[in-house]
Amino acid sequence: MKKQIIMKLLTGIAGLGMVMGATVAHASPEQDKQDLIKYYTSKYPNIKLEDYVYGALAFDPDSKAQYDAIMEFPPFDSQIEAGRKMWETPFKNGKTYASCMPNGGKQIAGNYPMFDETKDRVMTLEDVINDCRVANGEAPFKISDPKTIGVLSAYMRTLSDGMIMNIKVQGPKAMAAYETGKKTFFSRKGQLNFACASCHVQNAGNRLRSELISPVVGQAVHWPVFRGGDKLTTLQDRYTGCFKQVRAVPPAEGSTIMNDLEYFHSAMSNGLPMKASVFRK
Repeated sequence: MKKQIIMKLLTGIAGLGMVMGATVAHASPEQDKQDLIKYYTSKYPNIKLEDYVYGALAFDPDSKAQYDAIMEFPPFDSQIEAGRKMWETPFKNGKTYASCMPNGGKQIAGNYPMFDETKDRVMTLEDVINDCRVANGEAPFKISDPKTIGVLSAYMRTLSDGMIMNIKVQGPKAMAAYETGKKTFFSRKGQLNFACASCHVQNAGNRLRSELISPVVGQAVHWPVFRGGDKLTTLQDRYTGCFKQVRAVPPAEGSTIMNDLEYFHSAMSNGLPMKASVFRK
């Protein structure tokens, strides 16, 4: 059965070059996004663009109804509350996270990842949190640690819930980082020879075992997610899982490769509203 599933996905890879051709090298992020939207809407004309913020749930009304019921009384409220307490607890110097964030940390999460010209690299929201800690004499958190930076970033994203994703790619260095992220997304890797696009472009809407595969457009608006209840999973932790599933060695979380991948990935959701703190199976 496992071999049959893999072969089903591999049959779609033969046409992946045509899909990749739509997102040509050095196209603008907006052109890349519009090409992907055109591909999805042609394949699934009955699904509205705004519904892609729900990921694979957009393809399954029954699962979407179950999600809506769960979200009436989220099982992860205690995790969000833990993040709120961390956010509001002053550092030893008396300052707080809000003191070193634009707009006090409100309505900014949709701008990240962001290319920082002074640091010459892509900065994720988690990087900004750690920079704030270091600037205030605190030790940085381990990237993707669910109990620290995970719950803190999950709460921080609630301060931007509904914000329109607005990832900016401006200047040659930012564009180079974006292109690196795009290359990682479309490059085959691992013993299974899969690209991220093999699943999330070519096979979006198809099933892998019992699970529907989500499209790349809309994916980045809702991380971190709480899987199966209150198990927090960050976006880069999910990347790590995907690398391992195709039997590839994952880059380190917080590395340039991972940050650039998140940069491209997030830009493909520009124009869609953030859905902070959501449940996924």
